[in-house]
Amino acid sequence: MESKEIKQNSNIICGRNPVLEAVRSGREIDRLLVAHGVNGGSVTAIIAKCKQKGILIKEVSPQKLDYYCGGANHQGVAVFYAAEEYSTPEEILALSKERNEKPFIIVCDEIEDPHNLGAIIRTAEACAVHGIIIPKRRSASLNATVAKSASGALEYMKVARVTNIPNTIDYLKEQGVWVFGADMDGEDYEAVDYDLPCALVIGNEGKGIGNLTAKKCDRIISLPMQGKINSLNASVAAGVLMYEVVRKRRTK
Repeated sequence: MESKEIKQNSNIICGRNPVLEAVRSGREIDRLLVAHGVNGGSVTAIIAKCKQKGILIKEVSPQKLDYYCGGANHQGVAVFYAAEEYSTPEEILALSKERNEKPFIIVCDEIEDPHNLGAIIRTAEACAVHGIIIPKRRSASLNATVAKSASGALEYMKVARVTNIPNTIDYLKEQGVWVFGADMDGEDYEAVDYDLPCALVIGNEGKGIGNLTAKKCDRIISLPMQGKINSLNASVAAGVLMYEVVRKRRTK
């Protein structure tokens, strides 16, 4: 399913010269794909440039690269580039200050399904969230599937991509932001006051938020589960929590 989505919806550049120029240009690159056994010459230069810029590099089979590139002559390399430019946590906080509002931030801890990330972005924009933070690795990136699922909201939402989520949480807390992690074993989400600078941490679809990330949170909150299943879809849970923040702030 993932590879089908990538082929049909992602922004991709194939071929050594086009890839090298894309990396040199400063374009937001999500990842470099290199076919097994391809090296030397301009490929070495491309890999070195990507390492220098901190771009994720992944080795794949030639057949998979053929599939991703739709039969184009890729010469052993291709890059996926972001549908929108990434922002920074500093720019997200600056936006809240510009609006004269308490920061309201969503931290996605390894949300891997692009449809979930797109849905979160769409709801976040409707809730006037100032920005979303995602990790560079083990996360959906801003590809065309995310943009489509966000239904236009990506045009108005700042999304920062960071190397380390726990360190970023530390930074947010230093800036006076309270961090609430969503997990099954937390306190009732309705009992919390969100009328303060806050960030909601939404975890991976299967594993939830990571242990270190959870330890960095100020409080862990939970949604009541009264049926037989013990968790909600990540984007649904995020939506419920975002609107609880909106509700609490509007009643103050």
